[in-house]
Amino acid sequence: MPATGCASSLAWNVPAGSALFGTGAPPLSGIATSMIPKSWRPVGAALVASCLVVQGAAAKPEKDRKTEAAQPPALTADTVNAAALAPPEAGKDRDAKPNTKARRAAASAEKPDPLVVKAQVLLDRAHFYPGAIDGRTGDNYKRALSAFAVAQGLPATQSLNPEVWDKLQATSDKPVVTDYTITDSDASGPYVERIPPKMEQQAELKTLGYTNAREMLAERFHMGRDLVSSLNPGKSLDKAGTVIAVAAVEPMGTDKPKAKDLPESPKVERIEVGKASRDVRAFGADGKLLAYYPASIGSSEKPAPSGDTKVKGVAFNPDYTYNPKYAFKGVKAQHKFTIQSGPNNPVGLVWIDLAIPSYGIHGTPEPEKVGKTESHGCIRLTNWNARDLAAHVTRGAEVVFKED
Repeated sequence: MPATGCASSLAWNVPAGSALFGTGAPPLSGIATSMIPKSWRPVGAALVASCLVVQGAAAKPEKDRKTEAAQPPALTADTVNAAALAPPEAGKDRDAKPNTKARRAAASAEKPDPLVVKAQVLLDRAHFYPGAIDGRTGDNYKRALSAFAVAQGLPATQSLNPEVWDKLQATSDKPVVTDYTITDSDASGPYVERIPPKMEQQAELKTLGYTNAREMLAERFHMGRDLVSSLNPGKSLDKAGTVIAVAAVEPMGTDKPKAKDLPESPKVERIEVGKASRDVRAFGADGKLLAYYPASIGSSEKPAPSGDTKVKGVAFNPDYTYNPKYAFKGVKAQHKFTIQSGPNNPVGLVWIDLAIPSYGIHGTPEPEKVGKTESHGCIRLTNWNARDLAAHVTRGAEVVFKED
């Protein structure tokens, strides 16, 4: 079943005013310079000055000491697996939110935090997916954390507090980062040299596969590409036999499941698409929340539908057919064309067809942008989340678009 709807959017610290030598050197305080041989005086002055400099450098402001103490430990498999939540500071509101400007500045400078990596892996295992596991406290992570807290009967929160942390730890006692050995097929691919940005150019490729081993490994283990590199500094990701550290999650496959094996249990009978909250929630027949996924949902140019609809069917590894009536921005072709299947296909590895013509729930070639960018009207998930939902959803399942 080809997908025909929306697509992916495209030394020394010398204090000011002083000097180690010359006329700017500080005086030899408390020493009778007339008693010092002339040949020694420059050396003595330099030694005293250097001592003053070192003393000044050692006395760091309290703000700098606090900043250093707040830095997360080095990122390794051991520090991630051993990460634990520190007790909250006395008198500090742990759910208090910084102002928008400060929050954006902190996010841009933030390095992967072992504790956040651990929490993200535990959320992923519990089916409250935080998007690409990257060790950063982004919006996808915060929303997944809040959804998990509510599902556990706790107040909604976007901060990792002791109550939520205890519930998360109770879901699994296995290591969250594990070893993986690169195989011959991992190393050889085959990989596509480059994915061109324009859809008309993509239509000229024989397959929309991965471009390198790092991209493939990141997606297989639900990770951001930078986190794969950070956990494995200096390691050859394209060399068979290399042992690397990866998130210990259910690896994403790229095969086509047999129709007779679908849907898998637990079966999804109802899907809620939260337009404002940018998420998709999957429910069983009994109303139980089975999975939470971050999502990119429509745009001002191509808004997502409203109301209710149903799931018509599922296609794994679909081709994508563009119709000029979609009038996507940046696509100049006035004729239909087809883009071959693959993880970098505009709709990724899955198309869940909805009863509304040309609309669906699908994967993406850019998993790290899910929940952060807009779509061409459809509902875009990471490839691993789209495959998970497609494996469990029933034909005819109700799909509800929620406005708030």
